[in-house]
Amino acid sequence: MQSGRYRLSEGTPNPLGATWDGKGTNFALFSAHAERVELCLFDAKGETELERIELPEYTDEVWHGYLHELPPGTVYGYRVYGPYLPLEGHRFNPNKLLLDPYAKAHIGELTWAPEVFGYQMGHEDGDLTFDDRDSAKFVPKCVVVNSTSPAERPTGLIVPWDRTVFYETHVAGFTKRHPNVPDALRGTFAGLKQQEVVDYIRTLGVTSVELLPIHTFVNDSYLLEKGMKNYWGYNTLGFFAPDPRYFSGEAVQEFKDMVDRLHEARLEVILDVVYNHTAEGNEMGPTLSFKGIDNASYYRLMPEEKRYYINDTGTGNTLNLSHPRTLQMVTDSLRYWVTEMKVDGYRFDLATILGREDHGFDEGGGFLDSCRQDPILSSVKLIAEPWDCGPGGYQVGGFPPGWAEWNDRYRDTVRSFWKGDEGTAADFATRITASGDKFNRRGRKPWASVNFITAHDGFTLNDLVSYNEKHNDANGEDNRDGHSDNKSWNCGVEGPTDDPEIINLRERQKRNMLATLLLSQGTPMLLAGDEIGRTQQGNNNAYCQDNEISWLDWDGITEEGHALHEFTRKLLFLRRQLPVLRRSRFFIGEYNEELDVTDVKWLSPSATELTSEQWADASMRCFGMVIDGRAQATGIKRPASDATLLMVFNAYHDTVNFTLPNIPGPDQWTCILDTNMPVREDLPVFNSGDEYQVTGNSMLVFALEAKGATGKVFEKIETRMTDTSPAVAL
Repeated sequence: MQSGRYRLSEGTPNPLGATWDGKGTNFALFSAHAERVELCLFDAKGETELERIELPEYTDEVWHGYLHELPPGTVYGYRVYGPYLPLEGHRFNPNKLLLDPYAKAHIGELTWAPEVFGYQMGHEDGDLTFDDRDSAKFVPKCVVVNSTSPAERPTGLIVPWDRTVFYETHVAGFTKRHPNVPDALRGTFAGLKQQEVVDYIRTLGVTSVELLPIHTFVNDSYLLEKGMKNYWGYNTLGFFAPDPRYFSGEAVQEFKDMVDRLHEARLEVILDVVYNHTAEGNEMGPTLSFKGIDNASYYRLMPEEKRYYINDTGTGNTLNLSHPRTLQMVTDSLRYWVTEMKVDGYRFDLATILGREDHGFDEGGGFLDSCRQDPILSSVKLIAEPWDCGPGGYQVGGFPPGWAEWNDRYRDTVRSFWKGDEGTAADFATRITASGDKFNRRGRKPWASVNFITAHDGFTLNDLVSYNEKHNDANGEDNRDGHSDNKSWNCGVEGPTDDPEIINLRERQKRNMLATLLLSQGTPMLLAGDEIGRTQQGNNNAYCQDNEISWLDWDGITEEGHALHEFTRKLLFLRRQLPVLRRSRFFIGEYNEELDVTDVKWLSPSATELTSEQWADASMRCFGMVIDGRAQATGIKRPASDATLLMVFNAYHDTVNFTLPNIPGPDQWTCILDTNMPVREDLPVFNSGDEYQVTGNSMLVFALEAKGATGKVFEKIETRMTDTSPAVAL
């Protein structure tokens, strides 16, 4: 059978998408309810439709055909014919050009015009009407790609969970203002792989670069009308294609080159992915892909009113992962990014939806079970944002073994404690020991708690200690958007100040929270820029600010920012050097008679163990935690030989005299960290029983004098902690 330029044969229903095999391209598209499908070919710019070819075969609900000699680089889209019956959940409209859900590359941008909607906008019957105008010139198109054999590139990294430190950043925002990145490469994948950029991340001491969404996404029409853009990218339209806005050159290869460069520096690449909804919105949204291919299969619809969408995401629609083909698409996408693009894991936006079945969230749901049994997906890092806005949507600690979870209880409690809120000490103690109340079940490990104090959504660390209120006026929503309960404290003045006392307090509070985060049990996540004091001028919802509000200002780093950067590097050095800070067993605080040791003890300033009455005292703001390095570290019942540490937390506004405890073994304590004195020429040594004046709003770490291998570690720590030379010039 002949098309206009290419010989057409039946092809195969697998794999889905457009697959070039060196001789031609196979096209396969799932649709359970379509009546026929046309493949539309375009010129190289995607501007002129050259040919329409009806896919000749239909096998197992997949339409397919093979075009001989059709090469990579071909631009295409689909027109899908079927019933337009919104009341029954069907919205087929062949006048709307559709993106292939499996497309590996896209070209062009969406232009918001009436033609991209399947119904007649402005009509009194709304989405029940039918629009017969062609949308092709207003929508992006797909591109056939030449996939590189996975064997031609190195495999991904496997950083052990106990050594993992996530560094959340944005591809564009990290390099948009970087002075050592060429102008043409700023804000692109190529910019992120520049030597100076990679060296900065590597020498900071993090292990895993977590990128905000890079899948193809759409700029919301209401933002464009206000002269803004969707900066964060949580509005996905293509789950297999990197977004073209992050390219400086050849699309797919540029992403691969970035991943390879980060891997060479021993840095993992983690993708923030959005499989809970798409950019097509609700019944009043555009018809761009899934809605026109098989609306009733891809989306969760209201059972009694299929015209409407279930909106557990708050964005208009919810992908239906209970449908086997939708589930297949998501897992195929995940495997593709691991096997072909070599990424090392995922952070799943609104992940509760991925475990939601018709009856609600189920940790044994189809998607979660699929990941657990899949030999590829079960080998990479899987991190859940364990909440959505649907019924029963808050599931922190509710995901199955093998998953890590963002722990917002950690975020809120640590903020509240250092802010000085009453009654937070006991919960704070639980959070810094990996939230065993949430995660210590079914053999899960402390690493399952992904601890964070700040993230892309909310205040930066600098703004957390500089503002009591959000200042989102730049978003054009009269400051109504964003969270109002930030558990922040401006330390006396709202916003920037020249008052040296307030500046000193703010810097100490930043160090307190960074030290808490990076020295807690569990897996820490650091927001890029927090280590240099980045500000968003009090904006806690900068999703639409693709400008200086969101971009890192490398040239504007202050003296305090440089000092904070060096302090952060030292904290990460401590975490690497001291295994006791990243134990694989939850602390239980019970005496082990066989080993004659208690893994963790909680002390009052007088060095006595805290009583239940003291824990219940809402005014308690200063206490100590002793982590005994001799405690059992694995499932084998034998003592460990790690360092024993004393951490002192003082959220009280004034000095507290803290007595150094007497612990079996050596009786001298070395102060390896004091957030009130971040730079020291040497590390002071104290005897058990000595009193240390703990400055108000400060945190300290003491280590028992040690010999042997642990003693050599202490020698390295003393050298590093008193070194003032920067690793990388900023």
